Amino acid sequence: MSIGVKDSKMLSARQRTRLAAEIRKIAQDISTVELQPKEIDGFVIDGRKLRKLNYLEATAMATVIGRLNPTVAYVDSSDVLPERYATDIQSHLPRRIKIVSEHHADRKYPVVSAASIIAKVTRDQRIDELAAKYGSFGSGYPSDDRTIRFLREWMASHGSFPAFVRKSWKTIARLEQEPGQTKL
Repeated sequence: MSIGVKDSKMLSARQRTRLAAEIRKIAQDISTVELQPKEIDGFVIDGRKLRKLNYLEATAMATVIGRLNPTVAYVDSSDVLPERYATDIQSHLPRRIKIVSEHHADRKYPVVSAASIIAKVTRDQRIDELAAKYGSFGSGYPSDDRTIRFLREWMASHGSFPAFVRKSWKTIARLEQEPGQTKL
């Protein structure tokens, strides 16, 4: 059965939302892990300093794979070395499974496309929830002028950045270096 899933970046928000609903109807199971800003900023899990964000993502991917318990897992590698990403994921699993780790897997494998859609829709929902609480701030991406303006204004009026922002984000470092920006 084909419902037309593809890389979530190639779909409009409306298409992703529609497809996410279809995916939820036909999927045997769905699992997501949401990483919080403090986790990303600290790169620490169970008291261990992580090597980099890719490793943190691999631990989250292992959590999802562990919950779903497949015999084969297809993943879109966030590491420049897909084999290393697969090894990092496997190191957090209680048993060996086949991990197919490739760049652009969300374009090749419908199951990865579906996961990409679910992840993007979940992110968009969290952005909407934050916007309802803190005011409109755009997409939350570093290329979004509304996001940058929101952060600049927030810092000017509050003396620090909001708790939902990663402090290790390069955009934050750039904003902190702007003339007139001070921390309390």
